[in-house]
Amino acid sequence: MTDVFISRGPNAGANTTAPTTQTSYADAPEVRERLVKDAQALIARYPQPRSALLPLLHLVQSEEGYVTGDGIAFCAELLGLSTAEVSAVSTFYSMYKSKPVGDYHVGVCTNTLCAVMGGDEIFATLKAHLAIGNDEQTPDAPGRERSLTLEHIECNAACDFAPMMTVNWEFFDNMTPRTAVQLVDDLLAGREVTPSRGPSLCSFREMERILAGFEDERPGVVDAGGPAGPATLEGLRLVRQENQASPSEDQA
Repeated sequence: MTDVFISRGPNAGANTTAPTTQTSYADAPEVRERLVKDAQALIARYPQPRSALLPLLHLVQSEEGYVTGDGIAFCAELLGLSTAEVSAVSTFYSMYKSKPVGDYHVGVCTNTLCAVMGGDEIFATLKAHLAIGNDEQTPDAPGRERSLTLEHIECNAACDFAPMMTVNWEFFDNMTPRTAVQLVDDLLAGREVTPSRGPSLCSFREMERILAGFEDERPGVVDAGGPAGPATLEGLRLVRQENQASPSEDQA
């Protein structure tokens, strides 16, 4: 895969880990040709081209590791939108990044339940351990085969497994500061890491292509989801235990 990086301006998405050599799509026609083909396949799924904007933003992010100025212009051109319209969407949703993301995006849930169950402590521990802040990427260092970006995230609908983390949006459940440190150390060292549930890990860019709507080719991905947690099913258990039922239309 060819790396193509363009910043949005002199200071936009400033990051000390950003590549020093940057190339536009105009300098890499083979990249543009491949992206146009992929984009047209996505656009064809929708009755209105502009409806494909979110998938196209994931597509350009899968190529470049973040949404660049060239990526915004590419989406605007293919969808008949202005760059301002595309930028408004890419800056609204937190999953679209304005600076390069590492090989792994590591999220720590700091929403209410995860926070009180230890998420805040986990996030503080990882920031200190990695010597980076929120939404920052690890620098190169001896013994590091990979890189990661650390970010605190909002609820990922896994409250029964709190405190939880994600790596490229795959779940790691019932985490502690100790297991969180071991997780990021293994990721950086290039060691194999297995999510608590769900399929095997892929890179951030590979996950972005999946999120764009292309086939997830990881083995066993369909059957790897796992069951709901006990806390998720507790309400259903109590309803059955008490022989309760939803009110009828007349009672509602």
